[in-house]
Amino acid sequence: MGKSVADKLGRGITAQQFVDGMTKNKEAFIAWMEKFSWPSSDDRAYFESLNERDDLRCLILMADWCGDVVRNVPAVFGALEVSGIPTEVLIMEEHLDTMDQFLTMGGRSIPVVIFADKAGTVLGTWGPRPKHIQEPMVAFKRDNQDRSAPDYDSNLAAARKEIMKRYGEGPGYQTLVVQELRELLESFQ
Repeated sequence: MGKSVADKLGRGITAQQFVDGMTKNKEAFIAWMEKFSWPSSDDRAYFESLNERDDLRCLILMADWCGDVVRNVPAVFGALEVSGIPTEVLIMEEHLDTMDQFLTMGGRSIPVVIFADKAGTVLGTWGPRPKHIQEPMVAFKRDNQDRSAPDYDSNLAAARKEIMKRYGEGPGYQTLVVQELRELLESFQ
């Protein structure tokens, strides 16, 4: 049987409530939101076309202390804002039961963008980072199974450094977020 988030629909907060309640990284989050732009008019038209559907719901597991949330969720919010898809934020620490259904490589990595139907059946997920940016962490986890190994911490630091390099200085990576969300949404049609 597939995963369900039926018990969580209607229990989250709005994007604006999340931003208003941020105690960490609020300025950076808002700055990335202000830098959001559509990769193409075709992408914007696609997300706007989703207003014709009433069968999708979105839950985003996240927290304000997480750097990947600060980087990626402004692009998720930007894309979904025009879609008409009811979108709710679940603060990770308040919804650990849900978080533990959506682990990334065995860990609690956020954000997790969860798309479901009206009944709460999970159709697909995205996160915590665009695939290209996530690759160094996937390789690190594959190649560094032993947390007590002498080079574990230095290898982790190197993976995180490469992730930051792939994010880059500007908002260009947001194109990847929009494109991956679009590919995911198109897969349920």
